[in-house]
Amino acid sequence: MPRFPLAPVLAVLAVPAAAQDIQYQLVNESGLTLMEFYASPVEDPGWSNDLLGARVLPPDSTGTVTIADGADACEYDLLMVFEDGREVTDRVDICDLASYTLTAE
Repeated sequence: MPRFPLAPVLAVLAVPAAAQDIQYQLVNESGLTLMEFYASPVEDPGWSNDLLGARVLPPDSTGTVTIADGADACEYDLLMVFEDGREVTDRVDICDLASYTLTAE
């Protein structure tokens, strides 16, 4: 699957990892509305529920994302679905994540 040319930018801040809810800021500087956002531990073959729920994240806006799946994993796969149907995946260490920024590069 071709990757949409968005470059995620991560800001890090140490956060304890042991099965705690992880909360971070999702910043959309992509120029497109983010329609769906999923995060699952890398060892999980499926995706979580859409973490945006009924909301969307318009361009030039910020939202708070909470991962409350009870897993004590730090490495997560992310799936982002944009208004034009394009999908972008990434792998991040959520235990060291304070914010995640989508940019159009």
